[in-house]
Amino acid sequence: MHAVITGASKGIGKAIAEKLAKEGCNIAICARNAATLEATAAAIRQQYPAVQVLAIPVDMGDKQQVLDFAARINATFPAVDILVNNAGIFVPGALHQEPEGLLENMMAVNVYSAYHLTRQLLPAMIAQRQGHIFNLCSTASYKAYPNGGAYSITKFALLGFSRNLREELKPHHIKVTSVSPGPTLTASWEGFEAPPDRMMEPEDIADIVWASYTLAAQTVVEEVVLRPVLGDIG
Repeated sequence: MHAVITGASKGIGKAIAEKLAKEGCNIAICARNAATLEATAAAIRQQYPAVQVLAIPVDMGDKQQVLDFAARINATFPAVDILVNNAGIFVPGALHQEPEGLLENMMAVNVYSAYHLTRQLLPAMIAQRQGHIFNLCSTASYKAYPNGGAYSITKFALLGFSRNLREELKPHHIKVTSVSPGPTLTASWEGFEAPPDRMMEPEDIADIVWASYTLAAQTVVEEVVLRPVLGDIG
C-alpha cells in the first residue's frame, strides 16, 4: 500500500503517518519545516525499516511546490491507495480585524493545496479503480463561531470540496471521507491552557482514519465528527 500525508511533521499528520507506517504502508510525507520533517521521517524509518518513506519539504501554499510534490509521488509510487489532505494553518481572529491577505494565504494552504494535489494523484487512482481520500476538516466546518474568521471560511470550503469529490468519485469506486476533529492536542493550541480531558489525542484521529480505510469495499464513512467528551472549548 502507498499513502500520502500532507502536513505530517507533527500533530495529527504525524500521528496518521506513524499509524499507516505501522500498518505496513509506504508513505510520502511533507511539511514546511525541513528539519522537523526529516526528524519525523528518520524516526519512522528507524521504527519501521521495511517501509519506504519519501519526505519532501513543501510549502503547501505554493501551487508549484504542490505540483512538484505530486510529480515526485507519481514517479515513486505506482498509485496512491490513501491520500490524507491534512496540511493547514490556524489563525484565529475576527474578519474585520484580520490582516490583509490572510484569507488568501489560508485558502491556499487549507483548500487549494488539497485541490491541486488531489487532481494530480487522481488519474492513477481512477485507473486502478480504488483509493481512499481523507480530507482533514474541522468542527469549524459545520458551525461558525466568534473569532473563526478566515480559518472557519476555509474549513467550510474544504468540507464542500470533500462532499463534491465524494459525489464525483462514486463511479470510480474511490472513497472520500471528511474527518472533522474538535480540540486536539497539537501545536495549533500551544500556549493555550486546557485540562488534559478537554483535548483529544492525535492518535485517536489516526485510528479513525485507519478504521475507515479498512472497512469493506462497498462501505464508506462519508463524514466523521470528533469532539472531547465534555464538548468544545470556548
